[in-house]
Amino acid sequence: MTINFEAMKIMVIDDSNTIRRTAETLLSKAGCEVITAVDGFDSLAKIADTEPDVIFVDIMMPRLDGYQTCALIKNNDQFKSTPVIMLSSKDGLFDKAKGRIVGADEYLTKPFSKTELFEVLETVVSRKSGDQMISSVS
Repeated sequence: MTINFEAMKIMVIDDSNTIRRTAETLLSKAGCEVITAVDGFDSLAKIADTEPDVIFVDIMMPRLDGYQTCALIKNNDQFKSTPVIMLSSKDGLFDKAKGRIVGADEYLTKPFSKTELFEVLETVVSRKSGDQMISSVS
């Protein structure tokens, strides 16, 4: 199944300018509308204003870390079904487990390649469209 990423709204929350720019460039070239935020606190109003289709969030950030940000998103009725992909430079089992506990849908280790970025994006988008088909049938 090939997914068309054009016109998708994707938010990238990361305190690293390099990661934000890399993701923004790759996703924009695929036709996505990309919204960026420097930390979880900065992202909250932007999420409410833009209603992204998918959110990438770094774990280690100042003020509001990725776990806290993910938990706030997933505890909001309006955004709880929005896929959240955790970004981390650590590939540890503990980090992945903690991400799952707060509601993260997937986990991507930094630095990531273009292929890895689109594979994880395709995974959450196909899962979400599958969930929508299941809920419309029931």
